[in-house]
Parts: sequence; structure tokens; C-alpha cells
Amino acid sequence: MSFLKNLFNLHQGEEKKEKVIEDILSNISFRGAKLWILACAILIASIGLNVNSTAVIIGAMLISPLMGPIVGAGFALATYDFELLKKTGRSLLIATVVSLIVSFIYFYISPFKDVQSELLARTSPTIYDVLIAFVGGLVGAISLTREDKGNPIPGVAIATALMPPLCTAGFGLATGNISYFLGAFYLYSINCFFIGIATFLIIKYLKYTPKNTGNEALNKRLRVVITTLVILIVTPSLYLAYSLLEEKKFHENVAHYITAEFENSGYTIIYKKIRYNTNPKSIELAFLDKKFSDEELKTLQSNLKNFKLLNTKLIVRQKESEIDEEILSEINKNKSSLSSKEVMINQLKEELAQYKYTDPTFAKEIQVLFPNIERFYFGKLTDFSSKDNTSLTTVMLYTPKKETVKGKEVAKEVDTQKLQQWLAEKFADKKVICRLAD
Repeated sequence: MSFLKNLFNLHQGEEKKEKVIEDILSNISFRGAKLWILACAILIASIGLNVNSTAVIIGAMLISPLMGPIVGAGFALATYDFELLKKTGRSLLIATVVSLIVSFIYFYISPFKDVQSELLARTSPTIYDVLIAFVGGLVGAISLTREDKGNPIPGVAIATALMPPLCTAGFGLATGNISYFLGAFYLYSINCFFIGIATFLIIKYLKYTPKNTGNEALNKRLRVVITTLVILIVTPSLYLAYSLLEEKKFHENVAHYITAEFENSGYTIIYKKIRYNTNPKSIELAFLDKKFSDEELKTLQSNLKNFKLLNTKLIVRQKESEIDEEILSEINKNKSSLSSKEVMINQLKEELAQYKYTDPTFAKEIQVLFPNIERFYFGKLTDFSSKDNTSLTTVMLYTPKKETVKGKEVAKEVDTQKLQQWLAEKFADKKVICRLAD
């Protein structure tokens, strides 16, 4: 037993109480440079939330001096120092108001007002936020009372996350979203309160000498007030945690149900909408080509209970008029686009076929029948000579081979008339044009 007591003894390595009190008092006030640092940290955190950058948000939390007055308030409560409590309360109020003003101004003038995941994460506090704030506060208070403070304080600043909720509250004010403001400000209040309570407990455990009020009844009232505040703040967070857990379980069960009943059977789902916050809850689906009978739909509805989906209604959209218009419009648009492209491709192929001649025996026949031809060009051209209509004409241009006669190169003779007659007979075109290439 004594081994465990020594193992967890917080008095080992404890800083002198006078030095701890001095450090706490020096970090309470928000004036001058410290207020500028806070404003800059809030601005950095707001930008980080705006661009959804976790690294920037963490940097802002490390810069922030907000922990000072919160720890000071916990210390003041533990030592019954009401003058110090008023001072820390005033400093925390100034820091909170300045932070809200800076974040409000930034988000109000910022052209980017999309709700990012980092912002949303600060609008729904749960019991886990209470636990993080409390445990983080314990670590912070323990570190503050050590001779070798080490490096837990930056980690506490990141874990308890005082800055992001304040910035999100400013975003809620700037965009007129009161639910965001209330959720984020409630999360900020939870963090402040439980960091203070954790500090209060550590200071009590380390038996710092309380300021003598001379009034035992007042001390008792203080304990009652603190206990009441803990219950009032924890209760809503417990309900929020329970609601979040139930919603997550519902979505997981829906995913299992859809996989087992539809996807494993090879049915293609083209539309899915799940409503949790309705009574009854609903699962709305539409399929590419599968149509269910009334009996099948009844079976599917009854199978919901096998996946713990109670008070849930299955809605299957089977007629085109019932399916989301945008989905149908997009499908029809794609089909129409594909059809028009296919028609265009076929038309181009037909046009090319009129002009192109690809018989590999044709060149061999020319070489046998007209050996004096060196090269030739053959195809069909559009004849525009008539004003009324146009027609295709078969054309052949050729270059004769050359021979040397008396030291001069002369073209070998090609019977153009015979060549023209042969082409006209071969291609059943009496208007064949056959001439020398220039």
C-alpha cells in the first residue's frame, strides 16, 4: 500500500507554493501584449477553420494564452480567494469578448462561408468533451505545480481546444446561425469550467493554504454551488453523447440492412436518402431496373426489425415520377448525349466510306496492267461545277516512270485513254477523270 502511495504521490517534485502562486498570478491579466497575442491567435485559428487546416488550428492553440485565467479561477476557488476570483473572471470575460469580436469580424468579411468539417466538429459537444477538458485540466494543474514542468502544457492547450469553439461561435454570429453559436459556446464553457474544476481538485489535494474567510457557512455554500454547476453542465453533454451514439448505431444498421437485402442480391441503387430526425425514421431508395412486388415490399419492411431498425419506414421509389427529378434528368441527359454521339460517328463513317478506297489488290492490278506508272493518287472528289447539285467524281492522278534517251530523262508512255476506260469499267463510272499529276 505504501508503495502505491509513494508511486502516485504528487508531493514529490512539487514546486514551492509561493512560486506556483506567483506564476498563476502573472498569467491572469489580459492587457497590452498578451491581448494582442490572443487576438492574433484567434485570427490564425479562424483562418485555419475557414480553410479546414488542422495544422494551422493547432498552431493557434499553442499560441493562445487563454489557459491562464481559467487555471487562476480554479486556484481562486480552491483557496477561497474571492478577490482573485473576481479578477480572473474579469480577465476571462475580456478574453472571451475580444475573441468573439475578432472571429466575428474575420468571418463577416471573409468571402468563404462554407461550413467545413473542422467547424462542424465544434458545434456538437458531448460527454467526451467533458472528459477531455477535465483530464486535460488535471494534467495542466499538475504540470503547473512541478519544479520540472516538462512539456505537457502545449499538449493540454491542444487537447482541451479553447480557441476553435470560440472561433466557431464567432462564425455562427457572423453567418446568423444561432445553433452553431450556442453549440460552440457551450463547448467553450464546458472546457473552461472543467479545466477550472480539475485545477480546483489538484490545488485542494496538494493542500494549498486557503485564504481565511472566517465564514464556514460561506465555504459550505461554495462547495454546494460548485457541485450544482458540475451537474448542470454535465447533464446536457450526457444527453448529447447518447443521441450521437444512437444516430451512429442507426446509420450502421441501415448500411448492414442495405448490403444484406439489396447489394448482395445485385440490385443497383441509384438514389438513397436516410432520415434519422423524423418520426418514424425513414430509408428512401430507388433502383436502376429492379421493381418489387407488394409482397416483396412487405417482407423487406418486416425485415427491418432483424437489423434493430425499429420505428423505421422503408420507402422504395419504383415509378419514374417518384424518383428524384434531378437523377432522372441526369440519366436521360447522358443517354441522349451518347445516342447523338453514336449517330454522328455513324454519319462520319458513311461519309468517309464514300471517299475512301482501300482494296489492296487495286495497286497490284495497276502495276501489272500499266507498268509504266511509277506512282498514282486515287479517290473521289465532290464536283461543284453544277449550280443545282453536286456529285462525286472518281479521279486518278499518276506519275509515269522515267527513262534515259540520248542522255536526257524522258517520261515513259502511258496509255491514258486505255487507263481511263479500264477505270470507268472497274468502278462503273463513265465520268472518271484520269490525268498526269503536276
